[in-house]
Amino acid sequence: MRVPVRNMAGETVDEIDLRDDVFGIEPHEAVMHQALLRQLANARLGTHKTKTRSEVRGGGAKPWRQKGTGRARHGSIRAPQWTGGGTVFGPQPRSYVQKMNRKMRRLALRSALSVKAAESQVVVMDSLEMAEPKTRAMVELLARLDIASSVLILLPAANPNVELSARNLDSVKTLRADCLSVRDLLGYDTIVMPREAVDTIHTLLGTAA
Repeated sequence: MRVPVRNMAGETVDEIDLRDDVFGIEPHEAVMHQALLRQLANARLGTHKTKTRSEVRGGGAKPWRQKGTGRARHGSIRAPQWTGGGTVFGPQPRSYVQKMNRKMRRLALRSALSVKAAESQVVVMDSLEMAEPKTRAMVELLARLDIASSVLILLPAANPNVELSARNLDSVKTLRADCLSVRDLLGYDTIVMPREAVDTIHTLLGTAA
């Protein structure tokens, strides 16, 4: 698959080949869905907690004697049926971590990239550099690239000027190309990346890797 290469002025200056084994496979929707659910689940803290009858305060003494009062027998005012009593089967701290093998994770990423490429939502640049961190410069760059929707900018390495320029824009996110995730790929409409980021993705996700 060949896509145009744009410069900082938004002009087409070259073309680049995107590897078919990374950007041109038949998307596997089930694996993409599983990878997305896994990422969302792994982001959960699992710190929710309710107290059982052994943890709530009070209730150390039997409220009244067992027999002779005409009332139902009770051993503690902190039993679940009492106001202020413990909770039965309430949430307890737990881990929501889901495991997924490396082969499936790579297939999910290749599927998401292939979806973006098939819909012409991948923009490749010859370079992506900024002299200083400036939000206005990032807005002007996206306008020159005719991008009005949400954008995921993939960088080959840390680039403070680009990252700081995009930080204040709600619809723009910067990410290292070697930290790709299905959630980010599917959560943004357009992917913008320089040539070096494409090489990084080819190296990480190519079938020969």
